[in-house]
Amino acid sequence: MHDDRVLVEARLKRFVDDHLAPALYRDARPLAATAWRVPGEPVPFAEAIAQAFDPVPLGWSWGTAWSTVWLRITGEVPAEWAAVAGTRPEILIDFGYNRSRAGFQAEGLAYRPDGTPIKAINPLNSWLPASPGEHIDVIVEAAANPDVAGEYTFQPTPLGDLATVGPEELYQLKQLEVALLDVTVWELLQDVWTLRGLMGELSVDSPRRHEILRALERMLDALDPDDIAGTAEAARGEISDVLARPASSSAHHLVATGHAHIDSAWLWPLRETVRKCARTFTNVMALMDEHPDFVFACSSAQQYRWMKDYYPEVFERIKEKVAAGQFVPVGGMWVESDTNMPGSEAMARQFVAGKRFFLEEFGVECEEAWLPDSFGYSAALPQIVSAAGERWFLTQKISWNQVNRMPHHTFWWEGIDGTRVFTHFPPADTYISDLSAMEVHRAERQFSEKGRATVSLIPFGWGDGGGGPTREMIAAARRLASLEGSPTVSIDRPSAFFERAHAEYPDAPVWSGEMYLELHRGVYTSQLRTKQGNRRSEQLLREAELWATSAAIRTGFEYPYDLLEECWHTVLLLQFHDILPGSSIAWVHREAERRHAEVAERLESVIADALAALTAGGSESLLVNSSPLPRAGVGALAIGTAAATPSAEATPSAEALDGDHVATLRNGILTVVVTDGAITSLRGPSGREVVPPGARLGALRLHRDLPNLWDAWDLDAHYKRTVRELSEPESVALESGDDGSVAVVARFSTGPSTIVQRVILRPGAAVVDLELDVDWRDREKILKLAMPLDLRADRTAAETQFGHVFRSTHTNTSWEAARFEAVQHKWLHLGEPGFGVAIANDSTYGYDVDRVTRDDGGTTTTARFSVLRAPLFPDPETDQGPHSVRYSIAPDAGIAEAVAAGYDRNIALRTVVGSPVAPLVSSSAPGVVIETVKLAEDRSGDVVVRVYESLGERETATITLDAGFDSVVLTDLLERELEELPGAAELTLRPFQFVTLRFRGVARGAAR
Repeated sequence: MHDDRVLVEARLKRFVDDHLAPALYRDARPLAATAWRVPGEPVPFAEAIAQAFDPVPLGWSWGTAWSTVWLRITGEVPAEWAAVAGTRPEILIDFGYNRSRAGFQAEGLAYRPDGTPIKAINPLNSWLPASPGEHIDVIVEAAANPDVAGEYTFQPTPLGDLATVGPEELYQLKQLEVALLDVTVWELLQDVWTLRGLMGELSVDSPRRHEILRALERMLDALDPDDIAGTAEAARGEISDVLARPASSSAHHLVATGHAHIDSAWLWPLRETVRKCARTFTNVMALMDEHPDFVFACSSAQQYRWMKDYYPEVFERIKEKVAAGQFVPVGGMWVESDTNMPGSEAMARQFVAGKRFFLEEFGVECEEAWLPDSFGYSAALPQIVSAAGERWFLTQKISWNQVNRMPHHTFWWEGIDGTRVFTHFPPADTYISDLSAMEVHRAERQFSEKGRATVSLIPFGWGDGGGGPTREMIAAARRLASLEGSPTVSIDRPSAFFERAHAEYPDAPVWSGEMYLELHRGVYTSQLRTKQGNRRSEQLLREAELWATSAAIRTGFEYPYDLLEECWHTVLLLQFHDILPGSSIAWVHREAERRHAEVAERLESVIADALAALTAGGSESLLVNSSPLPRAGVGALAIGTAAATPSAEATPSAEALDGDHVATLRNGILTVVVTDGAITSLRGPSGREVVPPGARLGALRLHRDLPNLWDAWDLDAHYKRTVRELSEPESVALESGDDGSVAVVARFSTGPSTIVQRVILRPGAAVVDLELDVDWRDREKILKLAMPLDLRADRTAAETQFGHVFRSTHTNTSWEAARFEAVQHKWLHLGEPGFGVAIANDSTYGYDVDRVTRDDGGTTTTARFSVLRAPLFPDPETDQGPHSVRYSIAPDAGIAEAVAAGYDRNIALRTVVGSPVAPLVSSSAPGVVIETVKLAEDRSGDVVVRVYESLGERETATITLDAGFDSVVLTDLLERELEELPGAAELTLRPFQFVTLRFRGVARGAAR
C-alpha cells in the first residue's frame, strides 16, 4: 500500500509538471515592444508616454538596479480565438525574474494608452487581460528592483545604495506574447493543487487520504497527454466527488482576509513603496471586479495618502471599493510602526493621524489595531489602542520567538495601566498565506484555544514587497470553503472575524505586560543616526506645539497647523518597523537622516518664532524650559522660563590628575572619582557608594557581534562570551566648561575606532554626565557602556510610553533568560529598598542587566547600554563614522528622579531675550506629567492637553490652564468628548493612566 501511494504521488508530480502545466495555454503569438529608459528617478505616465520609444527584441537586457524602463507592447489578438470555447486570451510578460516570490524583483504596472492603470506584473502574477480580435496597445512601467536579499545569505551587498549599485543590467526580457488560456485546464490545476496539499496533510493511514489518492489516479488515467484540452473536463469529473464532500461540523474555521503587508520601506526605498502600493492595489481591485465576494484589508494611512497624492485615479477607485465593502482600511495607524521605541506622544499620534485620515477620506472607523510584523509590542499599547476608540488587536510576529511559544492565540492583552484589549494571534503563523493546505492545517493544528473557541484569522496574499492575493488564492479559498478533512475557509473582513471570536470567547485568558519578541534584539541599536533623528524630532515636535499653542493663546500667533501636521506625518512614517529599527537598506537610512534634519530645521523655526512672540517687549536674558518638570539647579519653571543669571551654585572642584590618571570631582552634592576615564567612586547626598569595589562605572566594552542569521536585526546571546574592555586610555586630561563644569576627558581606541569619553560634573547638578564622541570604524562588533552598581536590584524599571515597565534581573525562567536585551526610552532605574540609581540617555534604546554576588557577600547589578553596532546586511556601512551620545547618572534616585533625569537629558534649555513667560498649563502633582499641549485637530482653537501618571501610583491632580475657558472635557485620542468635567480639571488617575483634556472656548490674550 505504502509503495503504491508513493508511486502514484510520483506519477502525479511528473504528469503535472511535464504535461498538465505546459498545457495551460493552447496557443501563443509574439508581441512587439518598444522601450524608453528613464534617465533618473521614476516619472509619471504623462511624461513617459511623450518620450521616443525604441524597438527592443525578445532577449533584450535591461534594468540597472533601481532604474525604470517604460515598455510599449503592441500586437493583435487573433479574432478566431473567440470561437474557442472555454478559453480566454492573456498577455504574458516575463521580465527575466525567477518565480520564487513576488515583491523582491522586477515588477511593473500596465496602463492603457489613456493612462488608466490595468494591472500589475510580478513573478507570480505575470499576465494581463486581453480580448479576441483586440489590437493590443499596453504601456508598462517596469521597475528594475534588485533582489537585495537573494536567498537570505546575509552577505554584504552594494545593491542597497544608488552610489554603489554599478552598471550591470539585471534582467532580460524573456517572454512577450499573447496566449490563449485554457480555463478548464486552469481549474483542473487548482483542483489538483488543493487535493495534493490536503492529501499531504492527512495521515498515511487516513481513509480520506487514500480516497483522494485514488481519485487523482483516476484523473491521471482520464487525461490524454496528447490531448489535455480535450480530456481535462472528464478528468475534473473524476475528482469532483472528493472535492464536493463537506467538512466536518467540528472543523476549525478560518476567516481569510486578502492582504499584502507592503513594508513602507525595507529592501527598497520609500519612493519604490509608493509604486508597490499602486501596483498591488490595482491588482486587488481587478480581482474585486471579477469576484464581488473578495475582500482585501489594508492598513497604513500613509499608503492611501500616497495614492491620493501620486495616483489619484487609483485612489478614486479605492474609495469606490471601500464604499462597496471590498477594500477594507484596517489598523487605524499612519504606518505599521515599531512600537518599542516611539515616544509616548508619537505612539498616540500614529493612531490619531491614521484614524483621522480613514474617517475623513472614507468615513471608516477602524476598530482593530493591525501590527502583524512589528518586532515586539510595548506594554503601553493596550491603553493607547483603547484610547483611540479601538476594540481589538492583531499581531503575528511573536510566532518567530526563538525559545518560548506564546500560550494563546485569542486572548485579552493587559497593559501597564490595567487596560485590556481583545487580541488575536493567527495560528497559521503567517501574514502572507497562499491558502495552501499546509498553512490552513497548521492553523487548525496549532490553535491553542481548542474546545473553547473555533475560529481564527488567516491573512492571504503575497506580501512584504507587495503583490497581494492572486486568482489562484481565491480559487483555493473557494475549494476550501467546506472540504472533508480540512478546516473550513470563508473570505471576510477582519471585523467579521473579531465580532465572532469576541462573542464566542469573551472570557479568554489574559496576557499581562509587554509581548517581547525573542528575536531581532539588535534593532534597538542598529542605525543610531536614524534613532537619534527620531528622538530629536519627537522632542522638537513637543516643543513646537507647546510654544506655538502658548503664543497662539497669549499673543494671537498663527498656529502652524499644516506645517506641524506635515512634520508629524514625516516622523510617523520614519517610525515604520523597518526604518526606526535600523533594518533597511542604506538608501532608506540616508533618506531618514535627511528628512529628520529637514523636520528639525522647520520646527526650530516654529519654536523661535513662537518664543519671540511670547517674550516680545522685554530685554531680560531668559532660560526657557519646555520640560514638564522644573529644571533642577537653574530654577526654570516647568514649561516656563527663569532668569538666566549666573549660577549661585559653587563651581565644581577638580583635584589634579596624578600619575595613575585619577581625578576627584566635587560640586557639593556629588563626589566623583575618575580613574583612567571611568568612574571608580560615586557618592551622592546620602554618602553611599554607588560603584562596587574594583569596578569601573562607564566602562567601554567591545563584543564580537556575529548573528546567526538576520544581521541588522539580531543580537544573539553568544555575543556576551567574547568581550574586550577598553581600560587603558591613550590620553586623559582635565577640562573646564563655559558653564562652570569640570570634566575628565579620556581617549580610547579599539584599533579602527576612536572614542572620546567625558565624565562631566556641573554646578548644582545631582547627576554626573557621561558623554561619548565615537568615530566608529569597527565591523561586526557591538559597543556596550557598562554601569556596574553596588546594589541588589531584583528588577529594572525602564521607561516606555506613558510610564515604565518592570523586568526581572534574574533568569529563573526561560522567558526571562530569553529577554537578554531589552528596550528603554529616556531612562532606566535600578534600585533596592531605600536606594536607587537612575541612568538617562539622549538617544539609545537597547540595554541588558545582570546581577552577581561578589566574594565579599555584596551584590553587583550591572546595566550595559548598547551604543553602536556594525552589521553588514542589509547596509554594509551601518553606523560607520562619527557619533555622539549622552548619558546622565543620578545616585540616590527614585522613579521621580529618573523621570526628571530623562526629560532633562533630552530637552535642552534655550536662551532668549525678552519678557518672562509663565506656564500656560500646570499640574498640581509632580507625578502627573504634562506630556502634550497643542491646539485641537479640528482647528477650532480649543486647547488639548495630554497628561499621564508617571510614577506607578494612584494620584490626584488638578490641571490648570492659565487662560479663561468655557468648559473642559475628557476626550479620546481623537479629541472626541467622553465626559465633561465640573469646573476645574480635577483628575484621579490610576497608575500609568493617561488622559486627554480639551479646554473649550479658550480666551485669547491671557497674561504672561
